[in-house]
Amino acid sequence: MMRLALKMLFGDTAKYLMLVVGIFFATFLIAQQTSVFFGLMNWTRATLMNVPAPLWVVDAKVEQVNETNPLRDTDVARVRSVDEVAWAMPLYSGIQRVRLENGKFKVIQLIGIDPTTLAGAPVQMIEGRLEDLRLPNTVVIDDLAVRRLAKNPGDKSTHIKVGDMFEINDIEARVVGICEAMNSFTGGPYVWTTYERALQYSPAQRKMLSAVIAAPKEGVSLEVAAQKIEEATGMKAFVNSGFGSSDRDFGTSTIWWYVKNTGIPISFGTTVIVGFIVGVAISCQTFYAFVLENIRHLGALKAMGASNGKLCLMLVLQSLTVGLVGYGIGMLATSAFAMGALKNEQPPFFMTWHIPVAALGVILFICALAALMGIWRVSRFEPAMVFRA
Repeated sequence: MMRLALKMLFGDTAKYLMLVVGIFFATFLIAQQTSVFFGLMNWTRATLMNVPAPLWVVDAKVEQVNETNPLRDTDVARVRSVDEVAWAMPLYSGIQRVRLENGKFKVIQLIGIDPTTLAGAPVQMIEGRLEDLRLPNTVVIDDLAVRRLAKNPGDKSTHIKVGDMFEINDIEARVVGICEAMNSFTGGPYVWTTYERALQYSPAQRKMLSAVIAAPKEGVSLEVAAQKIEEATGMKAFVNSGFGSSDRDFGTSTIWWYVKNTGIPISFGTTVIVGFIVGVAISCQTFYAFVLENIRHLGALKAMGASNGKLCLMLVLQSLTVGLVGYGIGMLATSAFAMGALKNEQPPFFMTWHIPVAALGVILFICALAALMGIWRVSRFEPAMVFRA
């Protein structure tokens, strides 16, 4: 009976392909758009990933890492005075303008770190030495800046390399190293220099300190150290643990800020909902039409003694077969899109294991709904109607 069900399904090629196409589009839109949304949200916390410091101390009103409310230079000493803190260093983070040799301007994310300890420096160097940042007018750029700051990004011979120079706000900057870094939400490449030099590269203001990065003493948890810093200084202390459920996690706070205060979730959510509606509309309508066309064959089987349960199993098998084939093709297309996105670094793409599992759950729901419509029609069909003229 199950083999007969598959023969019936594959025999109607037009409807079979229509069903697969409907599931394919639903899977692709749901998985692709959700992964791009996750990737975009991941980019919002890029500074936290690129500046590996366990604790971030910022102004009490700051809610996310890309929002800076400058502190006083004396706030570094205040954080260092907390007993639970092992070390605390100043950090500058701001968007600045670079002028290239061809006269064009580009935007960068400038990071200024302590020159003695180099706390907050990039972890993975591709070329050059991090220690050379202590030399005059030197910077370390990320791998995106190699292409983004080139005269002609498509021509590798013009890409930025160690020893090249450009200007940050009309002040010379010489490249002494290239590192790996996560892309910024603002789209600009990351450029590291010393804290004092970052202040020279930036337009002067009364307060220039963006944040204080710190680490707890051995045996002291991040949560306890953050709480003690807040109690002693009145500033806000965040934990940089990647992505956690704690209210003190800076990555979580940053992502939720963008979810609540931008239209990004609505935009991507609308596309995901459209994908779901397309899948339901095409699959349910086409599968119901398929059942109607084969109702006499199903009725004949019923007249020959096939139970309603067995006929229902046939419809469920047909629906699941279409769903799994369409889901597989949809995930294959999503993987192809991901390879292109990772190669070109646009758009952001970040797929966790939850996304394909959730997409599969949605597809199974659509298949169950389509099968239910067919089951409802078959259960109401009387075998005697097969023999009517």
